[in-house]
Amino acid sequence: MSAIAHRRRLLNPLGGTASALFLPLLLSACSSISDAPRNTLHALTPYKVEVVQGNFVSREQVQALQRGMSRQQVREILGTPLITSVFHDERWEYVFTIQRQGVAAQNRKLTVYFSGERFSRVEGDEMPSEEEFVASLGRSKGKLKIPPLEATEAQLAKYANANTNTSSASSISTPSPAVSLSPNSHRSYPPLEPQKEPQN
Repeated sequence: MSAIAHRRRLLNPLGGTASALFLPLLLSACSSISDAPRNTLHALTPYKVEVVQGNFVSREQVQALQRGMSRQQVREILGTPLITSVFHDERWEYVFTIQRQGVAAQNRKLTVYFSGERFSRVEGDEMPSEEEFVASLGRSKGKLKIPPLEATEAQLAKYANANTNTSSASSISTPSPAVSLSPNSHRSYPPLEPQKEPQN
């Protein structure tokens, strides 16, 4: 037996056929092991930052607009527009977008038209009221269980007993003031600045 054949026999004692049989088994085991961490990683979702862009305009703000208002009055009610164009000076665009994790993105657009320097009309999406908008912010993916905020009769009786024990103990240990000051009595306070002595 040559030296090269002897080395091959030492490195691979079972021969080429055995390694050919074990290689597919070894590779299939690796693929099944890598599937478990991959599935675990897909189950975990990273935190997505809440993105708010533009000006929120409520239904109440739109209803406050009146034909003939100046641009400054409209700006005071709706805020500064997100988009103003040099080529379209007669309109202001108010765009609002909010993207939150687990909630569908909200996109709203409102266009305010002017005739000269005076408000003429408004077009765009139907704006939610302030209450509806705040309620939509509170919605989450899952239902939250809110605990009842009611005390049972036993809990109330326990609190009443603890309260009477505390009040009787505090009345014993707290001394009453010897002198009571009426609201009209004169109080004397030290001066805020040091008094200067008259010079002779």
